[in-house]
Amino acid sequence: MAAIGRFQKGEDTFYAKVVDGEIYRVRGDVFGSPSFERKPTKLKGVRTLTPVAPSKVVAVGLNYADHARETGKPLPKEPLIWFKAPTSLLPDGGKIEVPFPDHQTDYEAELCIVIGRRVRNVTPATASRYIFGYTAAMDISDRTIQNSETQWARAKSFDTFTPLGPHVETELDPHGLTIQLFQNGQLRQNSNTNQLIFDPYRLVSFISTNLTLLPGDIILTGTPSGIGPIKSGDKLEVRISGLSPLVNTVK
Repeated sequence: MAAIGRFQKGEDTFYAKVVDGEIYRVRGDVFGSPSFERKPTKLKGVRTLTPVAPSKVVAVGLNYADHARETGKPLPKEPLIWFKAPTSLLPDGGKIEVPFPDHQTDYEAELCIVIGRRVRNVTPATASRYIFGYTAAMDISDRTIQNSETQWARAKSFDTFTPLGPHVETELDPHGLTIQLFQNGQLRQNSNTNQLIFDPYRLVSFISTNLTLLPGDIILTGTPSGIGPIKSGDKLEVRISGLSPLVNTVK
């Protein structure tokens, strides 16, 4: 299927295949065996939404070896997971809103797994069968709150704190991908998914032994080294090999 996006035109919300800037509507279940309209949809009046509407957003912490060294923390023995509110999702081009300007609020670039089939208790060897594809994401984090609490959900779940998209790439090998974040054109994060402590297949396996994942659910796989603060007027761009860039501004 290659790149799949989710769009809105008027009151109509739909999935579509993205080819050379044109979009072709999906017929049937996008997570099943869909077909596509032969003629592209006219782009006038079309808004790009987050590429999926997940029932849950699972986040993984401290999952890059270079980030663990950066923070001075030992490598985890198993994935550290928590939930972010789905209401924190923000599409490509949207504006990140910082609720407490006096707090330190940081960017984190992340590779995001999109689940394609209901999954419970799978092995790493079979996990790829349940992955629909991958997209770019950011895990915006209020460090002031995060450092004052033992639970991280509040610090990371404010509205607009999970930029996602613009499309899901369904034919991507997640290994050996360059992952970068640019802030106002300056390279801030520059790493590779070979630095992941737990790769996407191991993450899906581990998480699925603890809870059921549904089609459209997403897993943020962690951020590499180079995290830093954001401020009003910033332009943030996540670039991951094989994916369309995710670009957002800070309100």
